[in-house]
Amino acid sequence: MTNKLKTTAKQFSKFAIIGVLNTFVDLLILNILVYFTQWTDGGGFMLAKALSAFCAIIFSYFLNKNWAFRDTCSKNPVKKFSNFILVSLTGMIINITVATLTVNFLKEYVNNLLNNPTFLNDTIWVNLGALAGTAVGM
Repeated sequence: MTNKLKTTAKQFSKFAIIGVLNTFVDLLILNILVYFTQWTDGGGFMLAKALSAFCAIIFSYFLNKNWAFRDTCSKNPVKKFSNFILVSLTGMIINITVATLTVNFLKEYVNNLLNNPTFLNDTIWVNLGALAGTAVGM
């Protein structure tokens, strides 16, 4: 294996680990927000999901910059950060949309289909929605 290929593989591995950690950060913050606000659906859930996803994006930026890609160049840090946020917003919008649709529509449909409106509780649906949003937004 060439040195460049090893470096790329190592960088990709770090990038993948950061992706898993981002999902954890997103779910952790979302569950804390939901716990304290009880926003398990509707606009409240969408706001909580937007906040948790945005925190995960910020986390991702700094971890990727400082660990995966080791960017030590201090030229235009505000521009770099702004560009990262702008690119990430598309995925974030998809993530939030899918998560919100899951908890606002799929939850009711599945629970009614199973003839058990409490088959899966709201906390489980919040996490299923968040994971669906992450999977599609990725």
